Amino acid sequence: MLKRNKQTAEGKRGRALFIIFLLIIACSKNFSQVVLTDAFPNLTFASPVDLQHPGDGTNRLFVVEQPGIIKVFENSPSITAHKDFLDIRDRVQMGGEMGLLGLAFHPDYINNGYFYVNYTTMSPDRQTIISRFTVSSDPDIADPGSELILIRQPQPYSNHNGGQLAFGPDGYLYIALGDGGSGGDPLNNAQNRSTLLGKILRIDVNSVEGNLNYAIPPDNPYKDNSNGFREEIFAYGLRNPWRFSFDAFNGSIWCGDVGQGDWEEIDIIESGKNYGWRYKEGDHCYNPPANCDTIEGLISPIWEYNHTSGGVAVTGGYVYRGSRIPELYGKYIYGDYLSKNIWKLTNDSAAAPLNEYLLTAPGLITSFGTDKENELYVCLVAGSGKIYKFSSLTGTAAGETGNISGYYLSPAFPNPFNPATAFSLHLPDQSEVKIDVINAAGEVIALIKNEVMQGGNHLITWRADEVPSGIYFIRINALSLINTKTYRKINKVVFIK
Repeated sequence: MLKRNKQTAEGKRGRALFIIFLLIIACSKNFSQVVLTDAFPNLTFASPVDLQHPGDGTNRLFVVEQPGIIKVFENSPSITAHKDFLDIRDRVQMGGEMGLLGLAFHPDYINNGYFYVNYTTMSPDRQTIISRFTVSSDPDIADPGSELILIRQPQPYSNHNGGQLAFGPDGYLYIALGDGGSGGDPLNNAQNRSTLLGKILRIDVNSVEGNLNYAIPPDNPYKDNSNGFREEIFAYGLRNPWRFSFDAFNGSIWCGDVGQGDWEEIDIIESGKNYGWRYKEGDHCYNPPANCDTIEGLISPIWEYNHTSGGVAVTGGYVYRGSRIPELYGKYIYGDYLSKNIWKLTNDSAAAPLNEYLLTAPGLITSFGTDKENELYVCLVAGSGKIYKFSSLTGTAAGETGNISGYYLSPAFPNPFNPATAFSLHLPDQSEVKIDVINAAGEVIALIKNEVMQGGNHLITWRADEVPSGIYFIRINALSLINTKTYRKINKVVFIK
């Protein structure tokens, strides 16, 4: 009898909490925002630096781990394990900016099984290697003995390796190489067209000519030149073009070129153009410092940001062409490795470029990637490496006190969940934030955040491995450090599965 009475009381309390939840929703304001969610809660990666899909009709994703492994797995949030698609740690030099850095699948991968990688080696000396490998009879396992080396480029220093490679809509392979490293490009490689360093390259992997394992496209800007310029060069004057991508709509090339000491830049890459390094860092004179504006033909970035406001190492992204986040369609989404800020950049020929802050990632941003539906992901390093997916979340806000507005706490997602859930927090300005979890008895059982946080969107994750199933509330107390007004007690129901 006591047990039945207890169950009845718990049932009434549960129904009461559900009614409270309905009242919260009924009294709240609707809003829509972009958030990051853990795409694969059960998977972690060792220094993930690239994410690609094979374009073969399957729903698989491939993640490049910097030490020298490519992981493959089904693109499903419930996936529990990944496989080693390629393991070449025996030939990859890992450390700092070196390692296995990029992956590109041949446009006809479904038939020929070819894919291409960019990695650093120390055998016999420090070099960037561009190689082709072939998949085995098992579609989830490549043949490590199938390597065909296309390019060996000596690297004078260990940094500024670039790393991206991708097939363009023209079927040619584009390759990004940094200026060779050190600081300030002491060898002036980026402006020297007799070296491949500091360049975007373009080669034809479907043909061979001379002693090369590839051919030079006939419309490359320096094809058959008489000046000793490398014919593989498509564009030059770049410092460390870590990540570039093609707009899936119009084929334009967007590149994030990592800056020296003051400026990070976004460039739209075009054939034969000079993007200024080391004469210019971003749109500012660097070397020579006084007269770079008199040098003809230098292409200014479409956007730049300085190290006092946005971060110190740009990570180039993608023009979003998916269907699930309409508010991002046609925007270039990119981030900064160290500050973890992510922005959306609008490039409308009828107006000046517009750059807008989007959100702050929960880890260091190494790369972006897309799946077969052109939905967008980001590779993060925060303890164990994780892959997050961009999502559009419609949420509600309630319980404001005073006249302050702009604070929003989204519903937990996924809901129900096991073992982790996430929610998006928006702060209109810098605030002291405390977020805790309360059970149905009104007891505080977890403190999620208790710190000063910058204004903007933040993705918050709560792991509840040791918490029993039930109904819980997430509560926020925020004190604006700009206008000293308080926003408190937004409660959201969270169900533990």
